[in-house]
Amino acid sequence: MSYGSEEIRNVCLVGPSNAGKTQLTEALLHAGGAIPTQGSVDRGNTVSDFTPREKEAMHSLHPAVCHLDHKGIHLNLIDTPGHRDLYGRSLAVLPAADTTAIVIDAQTGIDQVARRMMRAAKQQRLCRMIIVNKIDAEGIDLGALLGEIQSVFGDECLPLNLPAADGNGVVDCFFQPNGSATAFGSFETAHEQIVDQVVEVDEELMELYLEQGQALKPDQLHDPFEKALRDGHPVPVCFVSARTGAGIPELLEILERLMPSPLEGNPPRFLKGESDDAKVVVVQPDKDAHAIAHVFMVNIDPFKGRMGVCRVYQGTIKSGSQLFVGDSRKPIKVNQLLKLNGETHTRVNIAVPGDICAIPRVDEVHYDAVLHDSHDEDNFHLKSIELPKPMYGLAIKPPTDADAQKTSDVLHIIEAEDPSVSLEHNVALNEIVLRGHGELHLRSILELIADRYKLEVATSLPSIAYRETITRPAEGHHRHKKQTGGAGQFGEVYLRIEPLPRGAGFEFESKVVGGAIPTQYIPAVKAGVIQAMESSAMYGYPMQDVKVTVYDGKYHSVDSKEIAFVQAGKRAFLDAVEKAGPILMEPVVDVTVTVPSRCAGGVTGDLSSMRGMVTGTEALPNDRIVVTGQVPLKEMQEYHSRLKSLSGGDGSFTMDFSHYAEVAPEAAGVTKAAASA
Repeated sequence: MSYGSEEIRNVCLVGPSNAGKTQLTEALLHAGGAIPTQGSVDRGNTVSDFTPREKEAMHSLHPAVCHLDHKGIHLNLIDTPGHRDLYGRSLAVLPAADTTAIVIDAQTGIDQVARRMMRAAKQQRLCRMIIVNKIDAEGIDLGALLGEIQSVFGDECLPLNLPAADGNGVVDCFFQPNGSATAFGSFETAHEQIVDQVVEVDEELMELYLEQGQALKPDQLHDPFEKALRDGHPVPVCFVSARTGAGIPELLEILERLMPSPLEGNPPRFLKGESDDAKVVVVQPDKDAHAIAHVFMVNIDPFKGRMGVCRVYQGTIKSGSQLFVGDSRKPIKVNQLLKLNGETHTRVNIAVPGDICAIPRVDEVHYDAVLHDSHDEDNFHLKSIELPKPMYGLAIKPPTDADAQKTSDVLHIIEAEDPSVSLEHNVALNEIVLRGHGELHLRSILELIADRYKLEVATSLPSIAYRETITRPAEGHHRHKKQTGGAGQFGEVYLRIEPLPRGAGFEFESKVVGGAIPTQYIPAVKAGVIQAMESSAMYGYPMQDVKVTVYDGKYHSVDSKEIAFVQAGKRAFLDAVEKAGPILMEPVVDVTVTVPSRCAGGVTGDLSSMRGMVTGTEALPNDRIVVTGQVPLKEMQEYHSRLKSLSGGDGSFTMDFSHYAEVAPEAAGVTKAAASA
């Protein structure tokens, strides 16, 4: 099928584990004619869960791109993992979509993953919709669930269809509302609520609506509906059963006829330049303009090489095109252009604006890279989605010394594939730490390393990334003087230090006047200060949140050298730190724990015993409760086993970096002793 940008729909399916996103993808592919028969997660034969580990686990571990062509529409679907630990992987692919569909399990209702993805999609200015799956389940109250959705996410969440009274399908509330019986509510009321919200964005349609009442046709509502979607009013709600197929044809029609094309969604936020100097640039879905694409996923295979999965935003990419990666001066050649359906790759000759495609065997490509065919677009980048900082870590050791280089290479490949992990090398401790979002996240990586590279690495709990800072201003001084028989070394530095707000980092300023320290030696003083901050002043950990001002010094016309001022700056800084009330700080994380209600008391008490602070609780359906709080990261390192014991294996938690806080004096003493040992 050949298609233009106006016929493309890009939809990302997100939501909690076991909500049925993969089965829903399978049902849509089958309904759209992309696959002859519908596979099953239980049988391990779905399109999007194609790795052996996913089939074994019976849930998604990685995002998967699929597509179908139906009734003149090209629909790209991105199926994402739903487990809390894999939240970062799902978040990373959101920029490729125009619509985010939050899939909710009708049996379990709204959980923390659904809430987080709804917030993330709103922050990305994506059109949002909610799909309630498993409406065929026994003992569910769909009317109450819709009420809960509107209570949690807002009254703008309005149904485009309602479950039929016989449980075998849905009743349309938008295109052709009719008199069919519904399981709850009224299709007339639902239709009226939708129209009321849509006409608010179009004055002419509002006047027409007031004249005609409910006689507006779907074609009249289409354009204002798209505009309302971009503004987040309404958020459509659809009911389906991916297992039985109830509501699937209707959902496919809604995706095709109502969800935005790349021409209709909120425009992408591209910038040129970095930091405060970056300027907003307009990227248009014009097939004849310069080509611009964004890499939102990278797959690396030992045999097939590195493949970048990208969305085209402007221009046309063809097989044989030459593209620049970021600000690279040397272009890459697109030898192949692929469309993906899970692990099935189909060659295509062209990708138009808005389409999703893959470029294989390109070593230079990386996550978040911008591909373009003209140097006019050098230094372009898409405004990055903010991924949560990975906090759960494991220290990684190669099985033997001979495997050290292979282990390092493999870990860097993993980091390139998964933007939600980070790799740290603690030189002082000779420790490599792999960080992710939880035990399942890192376990899936270790299994991938074992399966793909036949490498069984050793793991242990990592050292905590403590930091040092100061609590009050102070001044320091040092004269570095060294005679070696020939030319000597001389440099003298006076400086003052002062604390900065938490998280501010490091600032350096020179207020030297009269040439007391020649200008060419000021960078050497700064280098000495940075050396001292990186190697620590008191406890053996790096320093942060300090401002250093050099205000005086002396030099010798013959003996002064850069090395002398490096040493003088370093020693003067250390002299000042001793007088500035140095303290040790530790990372503190925001923790969200979900457990059965009966376990709430045990969890809150346990968090308090871990030097934590409980900040709130919230009741969820199905007799569950969410406990939020802040806890030092050190105390959370083995929390998986603690929570398992507290909840009988029926609890889960997430944690995100919050801030650094001063370590209690008694804990600081132990930490200092451990560091010096």
